[in-house]
Amino acid sequence: MPNGQREQYETFEHEADIGIRGYGSSIEAAFENAAQALYSVIVNVQSVRQKEQRTVSVSAADKELLLVEWLNALLSLSDIERIVFSRFEVRISGTTLDGTAWGERLDKNRHEPGVEVKGATYYMLSVKREEGRYVAQCVVDV
Repeated sequence: MPNGQREQYETFEHEADIGIRGYGSSIEAAFENAAQALYSVIVNVQSVRQKEQRTVSVSAADKELLLVEWLNALLSLSDIERIVFSRFEVRISGTTLDGTAWGERLDKNRHEPGVEVKGATYYMLSVKREEGRYVAQCVVDV
């Protein structure tokens, strides 16, 4: 990457499922980028316009479970409203997350659908600080 930039997210193969990993200078940024990774599996996120905004609030016993709750809340919104997202903002206080997601209704012609994601799982679930940045990861069920 140019100018020493590091990637913000990535996906990785895991048996029949797909792993997602978000990176950030803060835990919030890592959660935002994990959501970006999630939607990169579902659609071409660069083609998703930020026309509509949705808010999500979740709580969990710890940061790892909070990541799963966040991702699954987004997937629920997508499933119910047929909306996909391309931008995310997260605020975490203790074990509560308040997030905002921007996107638009799914357009199969323009958004280039990829794989349908059923949910974020606890497999390979991890939220940690590594090499000077936060990493939030899990495997998603496809």
